[in-house]
Amino acid sequence: MNHDLWMTEARRLRERGEAFALVTVLKAVAPTSSKPGDKAVVTAEGRIHGWIGGGCAQPAVIKTVRRALRDGQPRQIRITPKAEGGEVQLDDVLEFGMACHSGGTLELFIDPVLPATPLMLVGDSPVARALLDLAPRIGFAVTLLAFGARADDFPQAQTVLASAEGLAERWGQGGLVVVATQGRLDVQGLEAALSVQPAHCWFVASARKARVLKNQLVESGQDAGRVQAIIAPAGERIGAQTAEEIALAVLASVVAARRGRVAATETASEAITETVEV
Repeated sequence: MNHDLWMTEARRLRERGEAFALVTVLKAVAPTSSKPGDKAVVTAEGRIHGWIGGGCAQPAVIKTVRRALRDGQPRQIRITPKAEGGEVQLDDVLEFGMACHSGGTLELFIDPVLPATPLMLVGDSPVARALLDLAPRIGFAVTLLAFGARADDFPQAQTVLASAEGLAERWGQGGLVVVATQGRLDVQGLEAALSVQPAHCWFVASARKARVLKNQLVESGQDAGRVQAIIAPAGERIGAQTAEEIALAVLASVVAARRGRVAATETASEAITETVEV
């Protein structure tokens, strides 16, 4: 019954693209109502589907699940009787004082399961194709905008768009966008990216080319602030030369943004922009 319950809920949440954590009992020292191997799906809202113990354990589990869903990192916790309560980090285990006095001890592993992060990829260049191959493997759901493209040619993409018509309505606003047109309709690709007001936008191009195209976009009426926010050259500076290496470098920056960290290239891009404007 327990197995069916958490499996069913995990499947449902995955289909709906909702985050959750799979919590597994690793060790149980009596008296406890759970046993090693018991599992439950736990959401950020504190819903528990399955069995990992009674009400004494649940506050610590829910608190830790919320942390894991925020940063994507798994955790191991121990819940044990302690007069002072509270929590303390002991090597790789976070130990909680039991909220009540049952007397048992539980060790649990909390594994966050996050939905794929939407990523818009613009272009049908060698780098774009390398990005399309790699991005889904590290948790990105790719919407590909490639002018004139056919969906059958890009099975790795979740969605394939052949034109930018109605893009803002289909994509929404914000998100992560990489423009990898590489000389094929660069301006149109950048205009499409700007139309969704991305939270982060990377352009695979040299600093010189990006500077010229940014000026062109501003002169055509695009918002100067949004244009200057385009990160170019895109990608971490790892000496990349091949399309696959460039894709890896770009995705390193995208992952940094997904994790809430500022990639080195964003700082470098700002410095380049300031130098050019002076």
